[in-house]
Amino acid sequence: MNVTKPDIEALYGKESERARKRYAHLQEKFTEEFGEAELRYFSAPGRTEIIGNHTDHNGGQILAGSITLDTICAAAPTDDGIITIVSEGYRPVSVDTKALSETPKEDGSKSLVAGMAEAAENFGYKVGGFRAYVTSEVIASAGVSSSASFEMLVCTVLNAFYNEGKMSIADYARMGQYAENHWWNKSSGLMDQMACAAGGVIFLDFSEGVRYETIDFSFDDYDMDLFILNTGKGHADLTEEYSSIPHEMYAVAEKLGESRLADVSELVLLTTLGGMREKLGNDRALLRALHFFEENKRVNEAREAVAAGNSDKLLQLMGESGKSSYEWLQNAYCTEDTKEQSIPLALCLTELFLKRCARGTCRIHGGGFAGVIMAILPKEEREDYTAFMSQFFGKENIYRMGLRRYGAVEVSL
Repeated sequence: MNVTKPDIEALYGKESERARKRYAHLQEKFTEEFGEAELRYFSAPGRTEIIGNHTDHNGGQILAGSITLDTICAAAPTDDGIITIVSEGYRPVSVDTKALSETPKEDGSKSLVAGMAEAAENFGYKVGGFRAYVTSEVIASAGVSSSASFEMLVCTVLNAFYNEGKMSIADYARMGQYAENHWWNKSSGLMDQMACAAGGVIFLDFSEGVRYETIDFSFDDYDMDLFILNTGKGHADLTEEYSSIPHEMYAVAEKLGESRLADVSELVLLTTLGGMREKLGNDRALLRALHFFEENKRVNEAREAVAAGNSDKLLQLMGESGKSSYEWLQNAYCTEDTKEQSIPLALCLTELFLKRCARGTCRIHGGGFAGVIMAILPKEEREDYTAFMSQFFGKENIYRMGLRRYGAVEVSL
């Protein structure tokens, strides 16, 4: 891969001065924790899913982008093979890369780091020790991929220290997925990791491996703002709900003679739907499969709309995607606690606000069941929307952000 090393101004633009203070803080805290060292600095963004909810694991397509919230670290290599990471707000992580089998699985970030080190070795890359101090502005457990941001940060450090920049973006993503699948027991796809690693807005196609292309697009082009609203309810304890989506889609594909939905057609499903209901005994699985097929169509239409500069069509498709996620995919709230419906409430209130706007849309964001929603509004509405939603969710939970050009990178100070 081409190794890009942007400076503070290129990476943060108008937020450069604030960013410099963040990196100065890293240097100070690293020295307090580990002593003096020759430091290098790294950044990995969170991600936003523009359209393509829960399709990656079944070979689907997605439009996604890196966001301006990021995870950053100061790091220095060591010769003892031990990775030691201190992240503000979390317990320290220590992993011996020479004895990965001794690291327990399903043990938070420690397991993730061990899983990525194992994956790197499996893919033919070198691993080694380093010390890092980490801080993050990526909202945790809320659908903007704080875990993938952390994973891609670790990959970038390993790439810079031990692999001369030879790791590919796709392998970054596969390493993160491997760690989550095999060390966290989480059935994640590759979208989160790809969007955090690659940078900018990307079209992702998982039908044959991982194919992606960068798209020149920003909501600023439409004079609109991207909001992520944290409802205050995370999805960290909803692994079973989250995993049920790909598993139910796989079950439908299996009944149609394939391992995933990308390898069958919607027409075949519709022509056999009556018999499928009896075979599966799970109407929700059928609805989720139909969401997959229709969502793929919307992604391609959205891609065409972006190419044509048709903002109204893009917003329409994003709204349709959100409606399908709510009604067909059914990931707007947890079925084990139907009284807790923070996502539907946030969407309802945003839709009421949008009635006064000439343009805009909103939809569930990310894995779902809890966490965050996305809203796209005209820039002139930003203050009124923030004031309106702050009454219900608190101003601190409303994030206006941009789409970031760079993915996971080493930063030049």
